[in-house]
Amino acid sequence: MVPTLFGRIQTRLFMLALVGGVVTAAVAPLLPVDAPAAARYQSVYVVLAAVAVLGVGWELIYHVLMQWRWEKDWPTLFGLVTIVPEGVLAGFLATGGHLPGLPGPVPLPAFAVHFTVVWLAVWLFVNGPVRVPFIRWRFRGGRLL
Repeated sequence: MVPTLFGRIQTRLFMLALVGGVVTAAVAPLLPVDAPAAARYQSVYVVLAAVAVLGVGWELIYHVLMQWRWEKDWPTLFGLVTIVPEGVLAGFLATGGHLPGLPGPVPLPAFAVHFTVVWLAVWLFVNGPVRVPFIRWRFRGGRLL
């Protein structure tokens, strides 16, 4: 069964909170930013939250686009390539300082490293290990609850 819209949204939010939260905590001290630890962590978690909120909107757009496909689903490569439009929008908002809660604009290199590492970690986890603790995930349309 292909993941349903509600299942994709659940999976996206859960994986960003779980995998994205852990990866963000590990990556934040390594980012090329000259800022105190508190401001650094605040920035990366605000960006992570923004990616989660914007991701729900992206899922709605992807759902409309999928209706034009015969299978009504994305190939795995399309799921990976969605890093580009999502990264451009989130990057524009983060580097411009347009996200509420940001202590200041996020430098582009720091955003690029953080976004790419978190995105790839979540994508790899969803396309592999998520099937171990959630054995019925695929048969429930991607829903976790």
